[in-house]
Amino acid sequence: MKLNTNSNAYIIIYSTVLVVIVAFLLAFVFKALKPMQDANVALDVKKQILYSLNIRGLDGQEAEAKYAQVVKSEEKVGEKLYYVCDIDGQKKYVFPLKGMGLWGGISAFISVNDDLNTIFGAYFNHESETAGLGAEIKDSQEWQEKFQGKKIFGDDGQLAIGVVKKVENAASEVDCVTGATLTSNGVSDMLRNGLSEYIEALK
Repeated sequence: MKLNTNSNAYIIIYSTVLVVIVAFLLAFVFKALKPMQDANVALDVKKQILYSLNIRGLDGQEAEAKYAQVVKSEEKVGEKLYYVCDIDGQKKYVFPLKGMGLWGGISAFISVNDDLNTIFGAYFNHESETAGLGAEIKDSQEWQEKFQGKKIFGDDGQLAIGVVKKVENAASEVDCVTGATLTSNGVSDMLRNGLSEYIEALK
């Protein structure tokens, strides 16, 4: 009996078998690659933590080794995780933050000196901010370095760190990214709201 390849039944069966095979292959590839993907994500997080500690320019193996050397422990305030580190014999604390920019999520790692008030370093990341504008929070190391030495709290003990259009309090404020006011506002909100969740550790 000759198979009618033009029949509706043949086309439906052929398509179904093809979809099942492709789905199986995709699931197999995803499962096979997932450990590698997870390892890459974990390494990226470690690199970001190191960036916030002003340690940059390391390849994968170097970053893994340096992370193991400087990150001494992971602590929690409630459900919020932070990192206790040692840089040249000086204790530093690294706090992960998350917020919203203009087009999507933004995040940061902020390292703080042992006085729990002075920022040692900062690294910012984003999901989809505009290239050359809001994306500068990630791409501009020079802008990130403006946070070094800034105070988290004002003289009144309240959170004072922020990103503003016009700096009036040089001890705690950083100029916003040129042409990216809304992203800068998101960074400022993230700093205030995020660090407020770590008050128990910072105080």
